[in-house]
Amino acid sequence: MSAASSGVTSGGVTSAVTAGGGGTSSGCFALSASTHHKRLEPPDASMRSEQSSGEHHPPLRVDDAASPREETGGPQRDPGVRRVLVVTGTGTGVGKTVVTAAIAALAVAAGHRVAVLKPVQTGVEPGERGDLDYLTRLVGNGVTLRELARYPDPLAPATAARRAGATPVTPADVVAATRELTVGHDLVLVEGSGGLLVRLDAAGGTLADVAGLLGAPVLVVAAAGLGTLNHTALTIEALRSRGLQCAGTVLGAWPAVPDLAARCNLLDLPTVTGVPLLGALPQDAGTLAPARFLALARHNLALELGGVWTGGPSRRQGFVLRSPLR
Repeated sequence: MSAASSGVTSGGVTSAVTAGGGGTSSGCFALSASTHHKRLEPPDASMRSEQSSGEHHPPLRVDDAASPREETGGPQRDPGVRRVLVVTGTGTGVGKTVVTAAIAALAVAAGHRVAVLKPVQTGVEPGERGDLDYLTRLVGNGVTLRELARYPDPLAPATAARRAGATPVTPADVVAATRELTVGHDLVLVEGSGGLLVRLDAAGGTLADVAGLLGAPVLVVAAAGLGTLNHTALTIEALRSRGLQCAGTVLGAWPAVPDLAARCNLLDLPTVTGVPLLGALPQDAGTLAPARFLALARHNLALELGGVWTGGPSRRQGFVLRSPLR
């Protein structure tokens, strides 16, 4: 194979993108960004073989996702909470809501009962459409949605709550709401605001504290371009230092015309972070109708998240949505 290229569909215009100048010399992956069939594929079979030759670790299954794991030495887990996935990002605007919607859409299509919890929404006025409305448009009405608080200023939750004169949401509030949602649901997705260590309250509580109290794995949504290796590595290092498990990473807004840095990041992220890359969604994914969005999610997310993508860098562990959940 002399060159890695991808057909990119955006706004009805299809173009070809060549990855890294051709062949395996670039050492980077090509992402097919067609809105019909979106797959990540290695430049050639030899690279796929090389990537899959690493140490194998059994996948993390959803039934065990939030069970106590005393061997980690992390915070005390809550054994009563199961089937929870916390979704965070390397920052704001990286595509957390679209990735959360994609996971929810796949789970609903597989027959699972799904709830999505958005603890805090900032930069949104009362009555204004927020992230959960966006998620409803992409997934439909088959998901239970809950938002605990919203503040008008587009700031970190603790700061926005203080400026609004409102009582902030605490990690304990989020854990209590999550536990309520696990009753009658097979999967609860908890989507944070901003990054992992953004403060929820004046006491310094964060989404990391929520994941620790729940004993839930954390999926990290990252940007595609230059700088994401450092941002993602720092986020995952913060998880490890707290004894928390990272389910993997997803690129939340793959550009229509990826540059060299974006293409190489597909290969480098698993090496730099030590966790699997579980897919990528194009930056226009949130504009699709539900049926097309579901098809996109299925082809662009890995088995661990309910999709069918099997290529890409070596995946040492993952978050498996089994069908049916038991």
